[in-house]
Formats: sequence, C-alpha cells, structure tokens
Amino acid sequence: MTSIFSKIISGDLPGRFVHQDDLCVAFLTIAPICPGHTLVVPRAEIDHWTDLDDATLTRLTVVAKRIGLAQKRAFGVDRVALIIAGLEVPHTHLHVLPIRSESDIDFSKADINASAEVLDDAADRLRDALALES
Repeated sequence: MTSIFSKIISGDLPGRFVHQDDLCVAFLTIAPICPGHTLVVPRAEIDHWTDLDDATLTRLTVVAKRIGLAQKRAFGVDRVALIIAGLEVPHTHLHVLPIRSESDIDFSKADINASAEVLDDAADRLRDALALES
C-alpha cells in the first residue's frame, strides 16, 4: 500500500516542500511540534531507516543538516533536534526540529490542528533561510 508520504511526493496530496532532489524531499509536517518542524523523506518507499542503502541514508542526513542550519537562522534557535522514530508512517522519515530545550522534543506537543497560515509562514521562513546559503 502506498504511504501518505509517497502520495505527498507524487503530488497526489499537498505538501509544503522546502527541498527536493532525485533521492529525497523535505516538507513541513502538518502536525508540528514547533514551527518549522520538517520531515526529510526518501523518494523510495522504505519502511525502516536501517534498510536504506548508504547513499540514500547519507543524502538524507546531509539534507537534514542543511535544513537544520536554515532552521537556526529562520527561527532564532541555537539547537536543532534530529529524530528518526518511524512509528507513525511506514516510510522512513527524519524529523528536523528547531528547539530551545530538550522539553521541546515531545511528540505529545504536536499541533494536529496547525492552521494553514502558521504552516505557510514557517515554510516561507525556512525557504528564505535556505535560499541565503545558495
């Protein structure tokens, strides 16, 4: 069965993309723990990150680092968390979160009712910060 992430990647469902290349994409989650919470996802639908080939895993982490650096600029944080949980969607994804403290890393704080305006603003801020490094 096709994952929700594959549907977003293919354009069947909308996504707020901040990065796209041949191996992976990055888009904002619709249930952010904090503004700018981004998912880095391989195009290949592979359930567990330990099953990724080395090139794809390397690319995901390089993109996650780039997103993290942009989050620091866009959201004025000193730290960025990187989490691979993999329980909610059977398609590998790296959570990249701009944080101020460890207490910010709490999936129970996810805003499942985040407004389109809040998500669009975070996506725009992150895209602007990513463009600065290009």
